[in-house]
This record gives sequence, C-alpha cells and structure tokens, in this order.
Amino acid sequence: MKKFFISVGLVAAGTASLQAAYAPGLNSMETTKIWSVSSTLRGFYDDNYTTSPNGQKQGSAGFEVSPSLALTVPLQQTEIGLRYTYGLYYYQERQNQGNDPIDQTHQVDLWLDHAFSERWQGTVRDTFVVGQEPSLLNPPVGGQATPYREEGNNIANNANVALTTDWTRQFSTVLTYNNGYYDFQQSGGNAANPSQNGLLTRLDQSIGLDFQWEVSPETVALVGYTFDFLNYWGNEVIAPNPTDPANPFYSSSRNSYSHIPYVGFQHSFLPNLNVSSKVGVEITDYYNDSASGNYVTPYVNSSASYTYAPGSYVQLSVVHSQNATYVIAPGGNGNITQSQQSTVVSASVNHQITAKLTGSVIGNVQISEFNQGAYNNQSEETYSLGANLTYAFNQHFSTELGYNFDDLQSNIPNNGYSRNRVYLGVTAAY
Repeated sequence: MKKFFISVGLVAAGTASLQAAYAPGLNSMETTKIWSVSSTLRGFYDDNYTTSPNGQKQGSAGFEVSPSLALTVPLQQTEIGLRYTYGLYYYQERQNQGNDPIDQTHQVDLWLDHAFSERWQGTVRDTFVVGQEPSLLNPPVGGQATPYREEGNNIANNANVALTTDWTRQFSTVLTYNNGYYDFQQSGGNAANPSQNGLLTRLDQSIGLDFQWEVSPETVALVGYTFDFLNYWGNEVIAPNPTDPANPFYSSSRNSYSHIPYVGFQHSFLPNLNVSSKVGVEITDYYNDSASGNYVTPYVNSSASYTYAPGSYVQLSVVHSQNATYVIAPGGNGNITQSQQSTVVSASVNHQITAKLTGSVIGNVQISEFNQGAYNNQSEETYSLGANLTYAFNQHFSTELGYNFDDLQSNIPNNGYSRNRVYLGVTAAY
C-alpha cells in the first residue's frame, strides 16, 4: 500500500507542475551526487512582456541567466532536499526606454521525507518564490488568482505537510496541512484604483483528513474533508460601497471559510497507468460581507499519468474549485467580486525522441466565472501552451529550443491579452 501511495503522490506532483508552462532555469539533467550545480543561459524574444491589452503590446528581446544549486541528503529513514535557483532577466526594450532593464527572481525548494516507523510516514514540501511572472505567483494547483505579470519583488510561498498512518493493512489515514502565503509589493491603492497588495496579499490555509481503504492491491477508496480559511491582510481600501459610501470595502471584506467534503479513489489500471480522483462540494462563507452570503459549488481534483515508453509519459489533471481573483468590481446592489470558481484542465506529453533528444508539450486551459460584483456569473478564459526540445550532448551539457503562448479572453473590457515567447538556451550541470 505504501508503494501505491508513493506512485499516486508522484502523479499529483507531476500534474501540479503543469501550472508552470514556462519554468525558467529548470533542466532535466539528473545526478546521483549529494550536491549538484547547474546554470542556464537563454536568449529570448517576448512580444508582450508587460502582459498589456492587445492594442498596447510591447515586445522585447533579451537574455536570461539562471544558476541553480541543489543538495540532497539521504539518511537511513530520512531524505532531505534543498534547491535554490536564481534568475536574472534583461529586456532590451526597457533599456531603450531608459528604464531598469533587469528583473531578478529567487526560488527555494525544500523537501523532507521521514519514516517514523513502518506505519507512520511524514512529508514536508515548500516552495518560496520572489518574482513577477504569473507562473511563479499563483498556487501550484487550481485556478490562478492573477493572469498578469506583476512588477516588483512579489512573494509566493506554498507549503504542504502530510502524515500518512497505516492503521491496518487495509485502512490508513492521511492528515494534511497546506499554507499559501502571497505578498504583493504594489501598495497604497484607493477605492477607485486598488493596489495588488490590497486585492491579492493573503494567507490561504487548509487542514484535511482522508480515510483510505485498500479495496484491492490496485485500488484505494477514500472519504475526506478539508477546512480552508482564507485571510486577506493587505489592510487597504479596495472598493467603494454603492449602498453605504461612508463604509468602503477593505481587503478583509473578502475573508472566507470553506468546508469541502469529498469521496474519491486511486487506481492502477496498469503498472504504468495511474488515476486518482476526488469529487465533492465546496461550501464557502464570506463572513465579512453580509451581501454575498454562502456559496455551494462543485469540487473536483483528478489526475492521471501514463508512461508509454522509457522516458516518455503523458499526464492529465482536472481541478474545479473556488479561488482568489484580481477582479473586485463592486455591483450596484452593494456587494463586490469575492472570488471566482475555475475549471483548470492541464495536460503534458514528454517524449524521448532519441537517447539524447527529448521533446515536451504542456497545455493549460482555465475557465473561470466570477462570484458577485458587477461581473457576477461572467466568464474569463486563459489558454497556455508550451513546447520544448532539449538535446543533451552528454550528462553535463545540453541545449534547448522552446516556445510559449498565453492568451487571456475576458468579458471585462480591456482585460484580454495574448503573448508569444521563443527562447534558445544552453545548460551546463555538474
């Protein structure tokens, strides 16, 4: 049962990574050493690096330098891993305009696996990011809160702690705690023009418990419950109140509690084909906004992974849930846009073309519907596609060619944009 849980966990981790269609500085080289270092140099062209509406697009050539240092320490019952990746990005067009042409990002990944005994296992995962791109600043699973590039040293930290206990051969429990911390640098907004800090700086925490039964060696059934509490702490005015002008809306007006009961399963149809799914309801209470009331929406979190050849696999995930949104838009009836419910479909194919040449395609579709406010029940769609070819000369050197496409289609005027990026790079690893 433990091996099966590990394989399903890898599937979940793989589908979660589909959120980052453009992952600067990462490479596919692996090493068995305790430590490893690598560095990537890329030249790129971005035809809309400001993610502006289509009529206001600005393009720029540039380059990226991204060194990385990783440390993995395997112990008798514990494995500890740490990776730091730095990104420096130069935009020629910003230099031409007399602006600072340099962006910098930092990413720290930490993981810890520990077996307390044969029946008790714990894991810790944490990713800390300072950056500007939406692929870095949004949750790893579920709908993205903002589809736009945000200038400044914005912080996103996502942590997960899990404790798996095998009470008997057939029955186990998984206790989880998730913590999402988001801090946006732009502040000082007002009711007419709220800042990103006021709208999106937040702490999203959840506690969950799954009861799992091993129906057969290939199948596990589960029943679970998650409690999520979302706290916006930007402490700024974010919108006027049409029905009470003396009391505008603040960041905390969007605080909420959510109850998520669900049922699900994990099944290995084949040794190389694994599927997991959770289906339930999400009941959300916006307790600081009496005009919004409670929301009951579907909840789905499903993923599948199929390895069809050595080094070649397909991954698919579907997630439907409520999530934060950058839209506020107060309505005439005295309420604001509290959140959006989103369906996110993600798919990826990684194919080992030859022993040295690997190709990958990653796609995401997010369809969102706003809750309350002036755009209540109106939709917004985000489409992303990434393609990459990597050729490894040997275990230390590789080169890559890639393309990324992003398209936002919105019913809100002047919110949509499209973006194309191409890049060519080399990576050295030791």
